[in-house]
Amino acid sequence: MPDRVNIETLRVIGLFSRKITATPAASIVKGQAGASPVGQFYQYSTGYNEEVALSIPTVSRAHDLIASMIGALTLKHYSLVWEGEKYEKVYLPTEPWMDQPDPEVTRNFFFANIFSDLFFYGRAFAVITRRRADDNRPAAFTWIPAADISTPDQTGPQWFGKAKTILFNGYNLEPFDVVQFLAPTAGVLFQGSRAITISAHLDQWMDRQATAEQVAGYLQQRGGETMSGDELTELAQAWAALRKSTDGAIGALNDYVEFVEYKNNPFDVLSRQREYQALELARTANVPPYLVGIPTGGMTYQNAQQARQDLYLFGAKPYIDAIEQTLSMNQILPRGRYVSFDVAAYLREAALTEPEIMVEPRVEVEDDMEDDTEETS
Repeated sequence: MPDRVNIETLRVIGLFSRKITATPAASIVKGQAGASPVGQFYQYSTGYNEEVALSIPTVSRAHDLIASMIGALTLKHYSLVWEGEKYEKVYLPTEPWMDQPDPEVTRNFFFANIFSDLFFYGRAFAVITRRRADDNRPAAFTWIPAADISTPDQTGPQWFGKAKTILFNGYNLEPFDVVQFLAPTAGVLFQGSRAITISAHLDQWMDRQATAEQVAGYLQQRGGETMSGDELTELAQAWAALRKSTDGAIGALNDYVEFVEYKNNPFDVLSRQREYQALELARTANVPPYLVGIPTGGMTYQNAQQARQDLYLFGAKPYIDAIEQTLSMNQILPRGRYVSFDVAAYLREAALTEPEIMVEPRVEVEDDMEDDTEETS
């Protein structure tokens, strides 16, 4: 921090500023012919692919971990002052929108949903609902679902920049009044589409088998007159129906039909497949597997602070940087002023207790050898 900064510099960077008044964004109030769907929640929707992805526990866990972290962060407001050799940060009072971007909801809700769209679609949108009267810069925002956005000049799933034509449920939004957040990576629904589809199929199979017989197998005729295909089908259906009934715990077969249990239990095979797919989805979401409950070899004790650091570095940081840099652009703030999330405060919270959260402790071979030596002596 510099020892002395003159008053003129502080006035330029905005430390001493006049009272801020805000006016509604004209394009949101007036707009084109017809009512704007912004704020009409009955027109909002969640994409089908997003619903499928969130129905998979690994995706839901990875998403919720990062969303809860980003939603819990507070914004800091600062400017840079040149000190001859390097820039020094001069922290400034936050503007009202930095504490609550949308006056109708919490900051947690707003940023968690911005992240969610970045995570799934690779981009997110917020409409500017009010502007400051003195410099016409944004004073309030509202999040709109990316699933309801179409951009004719960019069809995706790879985004090459900000869209110049934005349709929200068919309503043409003025790009000047829309803040477009672009993720540094493609959305999970694109880059992880195959892994999500496979996991969804495995979950559907498990759902069907949840009401199946406890022991999987087949019926085989051992003697008597050979049964036709229709007769075998009827026998198998009757056997399955009996075992699924409330009083069907015990079945009965004659000397000519035998129930043969599968050598490889399909449930064991499915469990291994689902575990592998969970690992694939953790890779897709860029979170360490242990954070989403996937066992891996060679794990040791880790404290909560280390877990938070891993979540930040490997999972949340790309999205945090994207949000910070977007809100620091000249569309939002004057040149030379920036915002950043207070990640250090988030990490410090875990340092207060640091409970151990991992299992599978290391075996101290040296201590065992020492004990054996003492007993021998």
